Amino acid sequence: MHSGFIAVIDLGSSRIKGIVGRKNEHNVLSILASGSIDAGSSIRRGMVYNIEQVGANVHKLVMMLENSISKKIGKVYVSLAGQSLHTMQFNEMKQLSAGMVTEEVVSQLRKAAEKFQPEMVRNYKVAEVEYYIDDKPERSPVGVTGSQIEAGYELIVGRPNLLSNIEKSIAAKTELRILDFIVGPIASAEIALNEEEKELGCAFVDFGAGTTSLIVYKNGLLRRLVVIPFGGKNLTKDISALNFTENDAEQLKIKFGRAMENQDTPLFTSPFASKPDFDLTELNKVIGMRLDEIVANVKEQIILSGYEGQLGAGMIITGGASQLRNLDLYLTHKLKMPVRKASAKKTLVNNSPDLINDPAFTQALGMLLFAVEDCELPVEVISEEKDEDRKESSSGWFSGKNKKNKSDKKKEKVKAEKQEGGFFNKIEDVLGGIFSEEEDE
Repeated sequence: MHSGFIAVIDLGSSRIKGIVGRKNEHNVLSILASGSIDAGSSIRRGMVYNIEQVGANVHKLVMMLENSISKKIGKVYVSLAGQSLHTMQFNEMKQLSAGMVTEEVVSQLRKAAEKFQPEMVRNYKVAEVEYYIDDKPERSPVGVTGSQIEAGYELIVGRPNLLSNIEKSIAAKTELRILDFIVGPIASAEIALNEEEKELGCAFVDFGAGTTSLIVYKNGLLRRLVVIPFGGKNLTKDISALNFTENDAEQLKIKFGRAMENQDTPLFTSPFASKPDFDLTELNKVIGMRLDEIVANVKEQIILSGYEGQLGAGMIITGGASQLRNLDLYLTHKLKMPVRKASAKKTLVNNSPDLINDPAFTQALGMLLFAVEDCELPVEVISEEKDEDRKESSSGWFSGKNKKNKSDKKKEKVKAEKQEGGFFNKIEDVLGGIFSEEEDE
């Protein structure tokens, strides 16, 4: 494992992210390379929508990662998400003829859960299990005496085509082998939460671009998972309706958007004369209306979990859209529970502080914890002639054509920034440094 690496691809609705890393014997990660690419509108609400485009983007991202590590990636772990994902309970009971629980009995119970096929949806993963021996809860059942055992499973189920669309997209444009699918929200929770929070009970919310995922934990176990089909992109679209391009709307949301006003923050209304129809009060009103809708859904799902009022650790939030200013204050006010922002735990990643502190990468980093197989593609021993051919190949892997000197890259970056700026750059010129301190928070 030390010579190889693990590679994960997180198919987000806004950006497709990739990370290559290694794991030591204590399950601590070292990041070798990371990258992200704009998903455009190829992934909607966590589901692959445009198979060709997603495949092309994954191919491009993998080439970027390969160039960073100077090695070939042959296999990957891919995220499984989407608005149809949710938990379903499945119970199985067995009489204990030997009067004791054996490994074999536990294995038979799990196989029954894995084989169970509900109507209309596909059973993707067994997420959690709780055992009862003669109606008494038992965490470690093997070796315990009794006359019957019951296992209560939480299965992750969703639309049947969730996986097939991912498989088709990666097969269409890459030669990668998918080693396994990792349920995205569970990966986020694994790297962001501590055991005490799961034990006390908490609502873990991953605010993404296309979806908002909620997991409820209590007594150390996952009790409910649901994906709500609204996210940061909905806020941006709502702002666009105030007569802005989507790009400007996104920038306005990031720079000026607030989930709620601080008591000590003066309200900025029409901060400049050149664009009088831009009104921060209106902007935040639009954001607030959409947030109210998302949070009403989250609250309803917490109630449906049966654990409302029992979540001692409150709410923990992560994901790219969780970076909206004052979102934690807004949620505390709306849900009457403590809220903390989270990203990957520093104890689980020994380098890359920029990634650890970026909640948009929580899910991708969490996926590495579930990856076990070496993903490196062994390079075949080939003749010099073939080696020359490969250098010139169109894949661009290590080909001279892909190399650009630093000054070229710098020029391109400046040019790109100018092009992207549009209306928003003009705002910044007018406002100067009014918001600069807040931007650094």
